[in-house]
Amino acid sequence: MTTIGRRGMSSPRELTRMGDRLSFVYLERCTLHREDNALTAEDAEGITHIPSATIGTLLLGPGTRVTHQAMSVLGDSGAGVVWVGEHGVRFYSGGRSLNRSSALVEAQATRWANRRTRLEVAREMYRMRFPNENPAGLTRHELLGREGRRVKECYRREAARVGISWNGREYLPGDFGSGDPANQAVTAAAQCMYGIAQTAVAALGCAPGLGFIHSGHELAFVLDIADLYKTEIAIPTAFDVAAQSPEDVGSRTRRAIRDQVNKIGLLRRCVDDIKHLILLDGVKDDLTGDDIDRVTLQSDHGAEVEAGRNYDDGVIW
Repeated sequence: MTTIGRRGMSSPRELTRMGDRLSFVYLERCTLHREDNALTAEDAEGITHIPSATIGTLLLGPGTRVTHQAMSVLGDSGAGVVWVGEHGVRFYSGGRSLNRSSALVEAQATRWANRRTRLEVAREMYRMRFPNENPAGLTRHELLGREGRRVKECYRREAARVGISWNGREYLPGDFGSGDPANQAVTAAAQCMYGIAQTAVAALGCAPGLGFIHSGHELAFVLDIADLYKTEIAIPTAFDVAAQSPEDVGSRTRRAIRDQVNKIGLLRRCVDDIKHLILLDGVKDDLTGDDIDRVTLQSDHGAEVEAGRNYDDGVIW
């Protein structure tokens, strides 16, 4: 059996870098198979070939079936997989991290474990979302208050821009159709952004539960990252879709978000933003795409020693 320390190196030709991938691919009413290292989607109209290494997140809509071998190649390529309901998007499972180094998740844990640096990251997230404001010195409660006001202003501004009425954010979990078209579009856009953010977090090997703003949920850090792009991408796109027509808002919003995030290269930006937020000053960014398995053992005083040795007698295992 191959061990983690002996797993073969994957070249950049085999694993497309996260920032170069498509944001997501949506499929429905088809059967997903594997052919070599590609996926095939078969329906009544024929077979479509999809290179698995180019997918960020695969959205499986109603009527889809997927084989074990197809899931295997998705896991090997680090793609996220989302089973999609009729009206929304939820992230249920994901593939293996594309990054084989633990440097990023260790840096994340270091920043998260200290209250001071955790607040520093939260302030930087606010600064990235609202560059015209200076969050230095703000408490967490003050950050939350300012964020809430900014988002409300964004809703009102976008509604006025597209010429539709807005009576506030209304969403009843589990009942997508209970909201008006604008609220349905905002919900669909938010769920798409969560899927994209979780794909980036998983691909980089970060801990999805160690959030700097959100807390108490297994996807707290994913929610943090998704919110970075709420007022810039998700809300404006949602209101554009709602203003066009009240029909089929969920699927049209999903397609509009897909087109927008591909246009601006959001996955590449997600990767850069996550590394900017959690890599400490002076920490070497060794995520160069070499994809080399490097396993060491922890010794005293923060030192690391070579793995694969028995340190009682010096004999190689």
